[in-house]
Amino acid sequence: MFDLTDKVAVVTGASSGLGKQMSLAFARQGAKLAILARRLERLEEFKPELEAAGAKEVFAIKCDVTSTEDINAAAKAVEEKFGRVDILLNCAGSSKDKGVLDMSDEEWDFTIATDETSVFKMTRAFANIMKKNHYGRIINIASMYGLVGNTEIHTVAYHSSKGAVVNFTRAVAAELALDGITCNAICPGYFYTELTQAVLDTETFQAFAKTHVPMQRYGQPGELDAAAVFLASKEASYVTGAILPVDGGYTAI
Repeated sequence: MFDLTDKVAVVTGASSGLGKQMSLAFARQGAKLAILARRLERLEEFKPELEAAGAKEVFAIKCDVTSTEDINAAAKAVEEKFGRVDILLNCAGSSKDKGVLDMSDEEWDFTIATDETSVFKMTRAFANIMKKNHYGRIINIASMYGLVGNTEIHTVAYHSSKGAVVNFTRAVAAELALDGITCNAICPGYFYTELTQAVLDTETFQAFAKTHVPMQRYGQPGELDAAAVFLASKEASYVTGAILPVDGGYTAI
């Protein structure tokens, strides 16, 4: 089960963090990968690691996920190279962390564009390719912060954008159900990435996590892989509109 051999998987934000980890997960299952990010040089450096892990083929594309032009060009390039798209993992993201009383319009707009609008634009472009073959697996990386608030970090735009991704996932699942396309979301808890490491390494936040995460620890590398591979597989054909927290129990209490 869960063999992705020769399936064409498109991953955004693949040059670092969770996008890099889940690209490796797909590679180990034998997928062909189109990896997208703004930093093409980092994607090219990453290619040999993916090939060594088992990827059948790796195609690196420079793409700013806030740019409609970049996204449409990437979709065209992937379709021309592989002829189809089987899996789309929307992982790219960033945020400006401020509370509602202090956040500027620019900080709000940046976060919404990067974390929410990009998911819409990517899904629109690549689901149109999936529909031609009546098959697709769309996986959106939301966040447990898309399901709840928090008292430790003021990050209202991030909460808002990830909450929107959660319900966008449900809307797309319902809309595309008869096109052979599923759409699900993973809501990670606290995992180390380039964006989170400085905060997660503080004593204050580590103490917060011990009292708010039932497992009393952060997520480890690879602990999102099973969720991504499962939702990307043909066996998950009756799973759509699901919102799957991988958070050590944070949203259970």
